[in-house]
This record gives sequence, C-alpha cells and structure tokens, in this order.
Amino acid sequence: MTQMTVSLKALLLAAAVALPGMAFAAEPAMMKDGMMVDHKGMTVYTFDKDAGGKSMCNGDCAKNWPPMMAPAGAKAEGKWTVIKRDDGMMQYAYDGKPLYTFVKDEKPGEMKGDGMKDVWHVVHEHK
Repeated sequence: MTQMTVSLKALLLAAAVALPGMAFAAEPAMMKDGMMVDHKGMTVYTFDKDAGGKSMCNGDCAKNWPPMMAPAGAKAEGKWTVIKRDDGMMQYAYDGKPLYTFVKDEKPGEMKGDGMKDVWHVVHEHK
C-alpha cells in the first residue's frame, strides 16, 4: 500500500507540473511582429480556396500545410472558431478562415509559404 501511495503522489506531482505547460492558452495563436504565429512561434497561413469556414486542404495538401488542429472539446470565442475537417478532426479558424502552418518553415518567424501559388498567405494583423 505504501508503494502505491508513493506512486500515486509521484503521478499527481508530475501531472501538476506538466499540465500547466500542456494547457492551451486562451487563443491557439498570437500576433508577433504584425503576423500570426502559433505557440511555437511558427508562421500561420490561410488558403484562398477555403470557403464558408470549410477547409479545402486535405490529403497531400494537409501534409505540406498542416492544419492547426484543435483538441477535442476545444472552445473558441470572438473571431476564433473551431471547424470540422473532412476527416472528422477539428481545426482552428480565425475570422472564418481555417489556419495552417507550412512544412518548409523550419524555424520560428520563417514565411517561406507566403504567396505560394498565389493562394497561401500569412495572417497579418489588421489595423
């Protein structure tokens, strides 16, 4: 019983330390230097072919442009929404536009996908 109590205490302590770091901030992304970035500092994009709050980027497209996935039960407010993708997974959208990152952006702040094929755009701060 003592071993189990110690293990349970250790588990609870580990959870208390880990959970705050795992918890999503109030918004899944933020503005930095006039552009939207995720919580890892990676640039966030929109896709011109998305319409009506629906993502048109699936399959190979989603491999190159990973959707900003929302965890189960995620809540959104203000300009933030959560949309259902064709595969049933949930994705964050901002101002009605589904959000993505780009696989070729290797470091925070890179914007290699901006203007790609004239349909991918960095989300900029509206003033």
